[in-house]
Amino acid sequence: MALAVPGAASAQQEPIQIGILVALEGAFAEGGRDGIRGIELALRTVNNTIAGRRIETIIAPTDTRPDTAVRQARKLIEQDRVDFVIGPLSGSEGIAIRDYAKTVPDRTFINGASGALEATWVDPAPNFFRFHTHGPQWGAGLGEYVVRTKGWRRISTVAADYSFGHTNFMGFAIDVCRNGGDIVRRFWVPLGSADFAAVIAQLPDDVDAIYLGLGGTDAINFLNQYAQAGSKMNFIGGTIMADQTVLTSRGRAREALIGTPTSGMKSDENPDPAWQEFVQRYRAAYPEGQRFPSPTIFATGYYLSTLAAVEALKKGNGDLSGGQRAFQQALATLELDTPLGKIKLDETRQAMGPVFVNEVTARPDGTLDNRMVKGVDNVSQTLGLPVEEFRALGLPSRDTPDCARLRTRR
Repeated sequence: MALAVPGAASAQQEPIQIGILVALEGAFAEGGRDGIRGIELALRTVNNTIAGRRIETIIAPTDTRPDTAVRQARKLIEQDRVDFVIGPLSGSEGIAIRDYAKTVPDRTFINGASGALEATWVDPAPNFFRFHTHGPQWGAGLGEYVVRTKGWRRISTVAADYSFGHTNFMGFAIDVCRNGGDIVRRFWVPLGSADFAAVIAQLPDDVDAIYLGLGGTDAINFLNQYAQAGSKMNFIGGTIMADQTVLTSRGRAREALIGTPTSGMKSDENPDPAWQEFVQRYRAAYPEGQRFPSPTIFATGYYLSTLAAVEALKKGNGDLSGGQRAFQQALATLELDTPLGKIKLDETRQAMGPVFVNEVTARPDGTLDNRMVKGVDNVSQTLGLPVEEFRALGLPSRDTPDCARLRTRR
C-alpha cells in the first residue's frame, strides 16, 4: 500500500522515499493504523517537503512476526528502492530488523515503536536508531510507586511470552525488587492468545496485585474473561495494557482497568504544553470515530521516529549520498525537542528520555485515560544501574530478573 503525501517539490529534484514497516495484522493492528497517523502528523510539520524534495512513503504491512518484517524490509530496499526505513512496531520484529540492517549498511533504519531491549543493547547495528525509550525504561518508577505508595509488595504476573513481554516485565520487576517487593509467581502466555481460562484459574489469591504485561486484543480478552470469572484483584498494567487501544475497548474490561497503575513513554494527561499541542493536532487532523481520544503509544513512537528523520534531513539539506553517512551522523547527534520533552541518543543509538507513571481514570464523559502520577526524567537503558551491573542481570527472559539479587539494592 502506498501512503499519499502531497507536497510541492522542484521538478528537478528526486523525491525522498521512506519505507514504512508497520503491523496492520494481528494483536496490534489498531495500534499500527494509529502509527501511520503519527507518521502523517510528523511529515505535515514540513508540508511533506525538505530542501525542495517531496517526501513519499511506501507502507509495507507486517503481522508482528520477525520473518514477515524482514521479508517486507527486503522488499522495500531491493524492489521499491526506498532511501531509508522507519519501523517496525513489535519487539521481536525490531531485533530481526537490527540484524537485517547490518546487511545493508548504506541504508538507514529508524525504529518505529518496537520496544525490545536487545535491538539496541545486544550487538547493535550502526545504521539502526531508536528515538523513543524502550521496554525496560518504560518500567522506571512503576515498581517503586506500587510498592511504596500503594503498599503492594507481593505481586503475581501474567505477560506475553515474547521479546517485548520479557523486556517490559524486566524493567518493572527490577524496580519492584529494588524497592523491597517480590514477584511471587510468573505466568507466560503466547502472543495472540484468545483463551486465558487456564491461567486465570491458577492465579494465586494471596498476592496484593497482578501485573498484566499484555496489549491489544490479548489484554482485552484477558480482562473480559477475568471479569466473567467473577474474580477481583488489584491490577498493575504493563505499558501497552493501558494504551488507548485497550482503554477504548467495549465490555467489562474497561471497568476492571479503572485505578490501574501503569507506566510508559507518555501520559494522556501530561500537562506539558508541548504534549497538549500534539494531542490537539492529532484530534484536529482526524475526525472523531477515526482516531483515539489521544495518540497511542504507537502513534507517539512513529511520530518521534519520523520527526527525527525530518530534523536530520533538514540538517543535511536533504542529502542522502555517500552511503548516508552524513544522514546517520546527523541522527546520532540529534537532541530532539518532542511532545514528551528532550530526547537524545546514547552510544548505541538508543533514546534516553522521560518516562511517566500513570493511573487509569474515568473522564466525566465516561472515557478512560492515563492520569499522570509522576515523571522520571532522562531514563537510561540501564535504568540508572552501572553498565556492568545491568549486564550481570542477564537478558530479558521468563526468569530475568532474579529478585533475590536485587531486593536489597537501592
